[in-house]
Order: sequence, then structure tokens, then C-alpha cells
Amino acid sequence: MLGNAHFYNRTIRKVVTAFGTVFNDILLQRYNLDNTVKKEIFKVPLSYGAKEKYLTRITSDPTLTKAVATVIPRISFEMVSMTYDTSRKLNSLIRNFAANTSSAIKTQFNPIPYNFDFNLSIYVRNTEDGTQILEQILPFFTPDFTVTVNFISEMNQKYDMPIILNSVQSTVDYEGDMMNTRLIMWDLQFTAKGYIWPPVKSGSYIRQANTNIYIESQTKSAQQVTTDLNPLTPDRLLIEGETIRVSSRDLVGVVGKFTNVANSKLVATGLNKLLEAGDIVTGDSSNATVTIRSVQSEPLKAAFVKLTPVPSNAEPDDEFGFSETITEYPDTL
Repeated sequence: MLGNAHFYNRTIRKVVTAFGTVFNDILLQRYNLDNTVKKEIFKVPLSYGAKEKYLTRITSDPTLTKAVATVIPRISFEMVSMTYDTSRKLNSLIRNFAANTSSAIKTQFNPIPYNFDFNLSIYVRNTEDGTQILEQILPFFTPDFTVTVNFISEMNQKYDMPIILNSVQSTVDYEGDMMNTRLIMWDLQFTAKGYIWPPVKSGSYIRQANTNIYIESQTKSAQQVTTDLNPLTPDRLLIEGETIRVSSRDLVGVVGKFTNVANSKLVATGLNKLLEAGDIVTGDSSNATVTIRSVQSEPLKAAFVKLTPVPSNAEPDDEFGFSETITEYPDTL
């Protein structure tokens, strides 16, 4: 979708699995009539499926020989809906990173928050069994219980997922008349606050960050120009730091940088006006004179900043620092 290659993070399945795991070790213990001697203890079966499906399985008896007691107690659960949760929305442009190899890194944008609604049903034959199962569940939900889920193992993204208990209801059903065995059902409704993740992508490490700082060409008080091949006064050169003038236009500035080579480069700073092609520039101290041949239209580079990790072969999980090299204008010519 949207140009992405196929991906499947199994996040919805992991939400369902994490929810079911919370209830997969509930034990039921039976006593004698005086409730003084333990008779048996067994694990209550847990299955995924709709309540109606298990009611049919429990109460159906085509051969007229099966009793309800042979298939209960039992617990079933199902995910009934999922809704987008705006209150937990994270910045969509923030990405998570995880080391992949020594030359590559995995990236993934922030997850999308969704609320997953679950129904859990408890089927028992007598009231004592139902309350015994409930008392192993309810004390842990106040009203939420948090489980940690490793949603994206390759990104090492472990998130705490709160499971909120919304309601508890009880119903009683009978097989036939009032003399027959009854079926007691407890219905619990939960909301799991989970996430759905976008695809995982691979990229390269950033080993060096370069930043150029410019002075905007239209508003700058500094300018780079090209002068004539041979100065009008070849025995005299402009001196860095001296004041320069263009008498015909009442222009004043300072020499920031001057290179005495073919197509000499002149960087002028502190200008009250911008230089133009054809201007004759004279230095106050050197008395040197040059003619402007062309004016650079691009923004003038003011500084160059280079940032590199130390050591240079450091990986994301290593401890490392940074070295910063700043080359300031006008030494960037």
C-alpha cells in the first residue's frame, strides 16, 4: 500500500496473544462438603472464540449422553472491536532506530495507538467455581493491569500495554426445566491499549554531518566577486583588513579575503552597498586598484561546520563522543 513493500509485524496477533496469556494459568480447586479437605485441583481451559460458539458446544448433546459437567469449567475470549485512540497519538515524524549490522541501521516511525476491546466469558456449573475463578482475576485489575509486550523484536520495541477491566456481569442458563443442571456464565469486558506499527526500513549510518552557513545574497553586507586577471597596479595587492572604496558610487567596505591568482577572488565585508561588475576598487592602505569582472549571485558561505563521531567507527550501541571542526568565513574560499 502507498508504494510500500509487503510487511506484517503481527502486532494485532501479539495483542490478542498477550491478552489471552494473562488468563491462561487460572487454577480451580475442589473441596469436600465441609470445605476442609482438598479433593482436586486443575487448570481451567482457555480458548479463543465467540461466546455463542462455546454455548453451542457446551449445551449441545446429539447422543443424549454428554453432561455439562464434562466440558466446564471453561474460559473463552474474543476481540470484538478496535478503535483509534487520539489521546495517545505520538508525533508521526519521529522515528525509532535499531542497529542491524556494522554498516546499516533499521528505522521505524512511531506506532499508531489503538484500543482493542475484548470479551471474556467464564462458564461454570456452580456458583462456588465461578467466584473462585473471579477472585483470581479481579484483584489484579484496579481497574487496569499492565503487561509488557515485545511488539517489534527486530527493533527491540518493548511497550507496556495496560488492560482495563470495564465491567463484570453474570447470567444463568438452564438445560431444560428447573430440575436440570444449570450453566452459570460470567462476562467480563476489557480494553487493551495497544499499538499498530508501520513497516521497518533499513538505512545507512551517518558518519559525518556537514553544515554550511551562508549570508543571503540580497541582504548581505558581505560579498564575493571576481576581479581582473592582472590588477591595475600589479606591484601592489589588496591587503586583508584594509578599507576599500569605489569612489564613483560612494561605496565603502573592508577586504575580508583576496587571492592574487588568475580570476582573483575578493571577499568584501562591511559594505554599505553591493559591488557591481565594472566597479573599480581601490585600497586605502595598499593603494592597489582592481576592476570587478563578475559578481557571485549565490549566497556567500560564512562558515563550514563538520561533526564526526569519536571514534569514527563507533556503532549505535557503543559509547562515543563527537569532534567538531568549524572553518569560519572568509577562509572557506
